[in-house]
Amino acid sequence: MPVPAAKPYHAPQTPSDWAARFLPAVRPGGTVLDLACGTGRHVHLARSLGLAVVAVDRDPTGLAAFADDGDVETVIADIEAGPWPLGGRRFDGVLVTNYLWRPLFPAIVGAVAADGILIYETFARGQERHGRPQRTDFHLQPNELLAPALAAGLVVIAYEQGELAGRFCSGGGAKIVQRIAAVGPDHPAALATPVALVPNRD
Repeated sequence: MPVPAAKPYHAPQTPSDWAARFLPAVRPGGTVLDLACGTGRHVHLARSLGLAVVAVDRDPTGLAAFADDGDVETVIADIEAGPWPLGGRRFDGVLVTNYLWRPLFPAIVGAVAADGILIYETFARGQERHGRPQRTDFHLQPNELLAPALAAGLVVIAYEQGELAGRFCSGGGAKIVQRIAAVGPDHPAALATPVALVPNRD
């Protein structure tokens, strides 16, 4: 299958540094599910890496920018109110940022292909002191992202929780996050040829 052509990267917002770090671990020419994609900042990033994208959001406003991109499939759906809109499809990468709806955890981890990667970052306990979201039920509890990933048989290759300084956040303000990168059992990072977690400086 030919690799989709990389496109110029002009994201409307700064992408998450976590997404930028781990999207290159998606297999070349693979397809990424960007769930609750919002304005599409990570759709732009994935396309710049030559990846196809399935972009899901309930608000079509941010998806309109990709109407002419044949390698971006847009799905307009309220994933909290309706059935999971993607059936049994599995993806080379599953990306979720700044979004939490716990009943979807099984569907999210189930959408990761055997050689795919889950990249997930969202707000965690203590975020209320930095602003939105103020509701604590939208904040992950300590280690909460580990449970669904491990239950699905994914291999955790990176995990962090704590405060991110504003210089690492798209809005410029500090936030409390929890974030995970976990791969399927057939991904190179789970085998004898793992991805480099620290760049080789030799």
